[in-house]
Amino acid sequence: MEPLIIGEEKDNKNIFIIGNGVIAKALAVALTVNGKNVTILRGTVDNESVYSENIQVETGGEILEAEILISSISNYQKLDGIILLTNKSFGNPALSDKLKSKANHSPIVFLQNGLHIENCFIDQHYSELYRCVLLATSQSLSDNRVRFKLVAPSPVGVIKGSEKTLDNIVETLNTDIFSFRSEADIQNVIWKKVISNCVFNSICPLLETDNGVFLRNEAVLQIAKTVISECLAVARENGIDLTQEEVLQNVLSISKMSDGQKISTYQDILNKRETEIDTLNFAIAKAAALTNQLEVPVTALLGELIKIMSELSRI
Repeated sequence: MEPLIIGEEKDNKNIFIIGNGVIAKALAVALTVNGKNVTILRGTVDNESVYSENIQVETGGEILEAEILISSISNYQKLDGIILLTNKSFGNPALSDKLKSKANHSPIVFLQNGLHIENCFIDQHYSELYRCVLLATSQSLSDNRVRFKLVAPSPVGVIKGSEKTLDNIVETLNTDIFSFRSEADIQNVIWKKVISNCVFNSICPLLETDNGVFLRNEAVLQIAKTVISECLAVARENGIDLTQEEVLQNVLSISKMSDGQKISTYQDILNKRETEIDTLNFAIAKAAALTNQLEVPVTALLGELIKIMSELSRI
């Protein structure tokens, strides 16, 4: 396949993508080839020289290619535009401090996994916060090449802000390559994704296997059902209306779609990186404890084992 290089006159709305992982790269290319002003910002690296990187994305039987500007947050006094967070969610507390004097009233969109990952920004009184649940997969093929698959338009909803700004965000970000839609009930979608992630991101790494295991092994599927049941009890106490069957079907659908692929937490452990388990299994356990009546023993234990596994991998 020959790379398809698209060059269009760009509009004047700045888009800053914080994080330089596979989703950030796929999104940056999708937006750039559609004429947007995109910069990837390294969230944890300060005073990095600005440079341009040629990034390629395999998607839908073709290769898209674009030159993407790479910089760091410390190079900016103000970030005027839309700010997209694709970094690991455990970095959000430090990031909320770093962005406080720079983000002004720019809308911040969380494209991250986890429960209550936006709380540190709420605590710092950010005025425009929006949450996206990604319905897409991406994996690295090399340092500057990723494979991307769109599953469905990713829903975006208001955490703190306005419906008008939400509509503007979706209109700006939406492309045929990487599509988005407005979602009025984003909390239900968040909890459904979080519960599914509690299944995949704890069970698959511990078994050192791929996402398709739930289709192949009934015993593993039974563990998944237990995790779902525990998490749903907590969700109901938080006003979330989900059923066991719809979450289970979501898990099975993801398992089928990503059969053979390793979940992100497993990849993090293999690459000796910190995981996001604190905002998944441990976040559910924390929410359960706040009810003073619910316990999630299996979900919490799986989280503890993942944390130990991750720490051992980095010794």
